[in-house]
Amino acid sequence: MDCENSKYGKIAEENFLKGYNCTQAVFLAFSDLHGIDEKTAARLSSSFGGGMGRLREVCGTVSGMFLTAGILYGYEEPEDFQGKKEHYERVQKLAKAFEAENGSIVCRELLGLNQKREEPVPEQRTEGYYKKRPCAKLVGMAAAIMEEYIQEHPL
Repeated sequence: MDCENSKYGKIAEENFLKGYNCTQAVFLAFSDLHGIDEKTAARLSSSFGGGMGRLREVCGTVSGMFLTAGILYGYEEPEDFQGKKEHYERVQKLAKAFEAENGSIVCRELLGLNQKREEPVPEQRTEGYYKKRPCAKLVGMAAAIMEEYIQEHPL
């Protein structure tokens, strides 16, 4: 995945380096497309960082892709079986693309952690934090995958 040439990948990485969690960084990168104001978008996506509130489950970058896909392409009516099917196919395609690049969509596996859950206290964002974590790269990659999907499936 060519993250270097991705407009949204760069924005997402910048968002992460500002201190947004991984989900926020990706979801906020697409604000120009989904039109949700920054405060609301940040709050809406705030629970998913750290693999869902530091539970280390689904990577927050992947959740950011899914939130973006939902707001841009999701279905609205509960009885829209075809829309639901198409959307779940879309989500699985995005997950597969991320997993193909990284080997997993699970936060703890991407970070090489042995334990399933961690304390709810987030780590301080220091130079050392950024050096030992692949998160900034993963944020950029997730946004680039979403960007590529949007280019292939114009709104």
